[in-house]
Amino acid sequence: MLRFVRRALAGLALLAFLLGGAAVLWNATRGGKERARLPAPPAVKAPRPAVVPPRRRSAPAPSFVRIHWRRSSSTGLPWAGGLVRGVQLPAEGRSFFTWDPVRRRSPNRDWRRFGSDRLVRMVVRVVAGYAADHPKAPRVGVGDLSRTRGGDFGHRYGLPGHVSHQNGLDVDVYYPRLDRTERAPRGADDIDRTLAQDLVDRFVKSGAQKVFVGPRTRLRGPEQVVQTLPHHDNHLHVRIARVP
Repeated sequence: MLRFVRRALAGLALLAFLLGGAAVLWNATRGGKERARLPAPPAVKAPRPAVVPPRRRSAPAPSFVRIHWRRSSSTGLPWAGGLVRGVQLPAEGRSFFTWDPVRRRSPNRDWRRFGSDRLVRMVVRVVAGYAADHPKAPRVGVGDLSRTRGGDFGHRYGLPGHVSHQNGLDVDVYYPRLDRTERAPRGADDIDRTLAQDLVDRFVKSGAQKVFVGPRTRLRGPEQVVQTLPHHDNHLHVRIARVP
């Protein structure tokens, strides 16, 4: 009798165990089906990385060649002379640009930009003062000075050529243009006469021996210094005195 009771209890325990496992399995299956019927959550796009524009490098400040100063010697006359230890005017500066009258473009060629140290100092000083007083004006255009060692600067070096400019004491300076472009004027009608007159006055005040201007420019100055000369309606020609 006792053995029969023990077997019955064991059978009931086994049946309860089996029923419990079945319930767990059924719940798991039902839950899976319910989860399968649920709508899928909306896809969340990963945020796009912020586009960082490339860092612009600031434009380098213009660098200008330093002037190699040395004591020069001008020999002979402006129309029959030479230049010893000439100083080269740079191709451009903060206050000036150079202009090639033969090729009609900027800058002027190296070998056409030599003058005595006194002449180059005058040019640099005058155009710097002009720029300081006229900050909105274009840079001053500077043309031919002399060749590297002076001497003949005539037609064979390019038309129109120069009768003078032989001993580092002469320089051509272009009148400021009305349109404010950095180019040589075509003639007197292109020039800003107010600014051009100011340039003439500054070279006279700086001690120029002669300042030649074009007959159509109507520019004025002391008669013994400022004189009219044909073929100078687009530039003034400055000459300084020779110092022994």
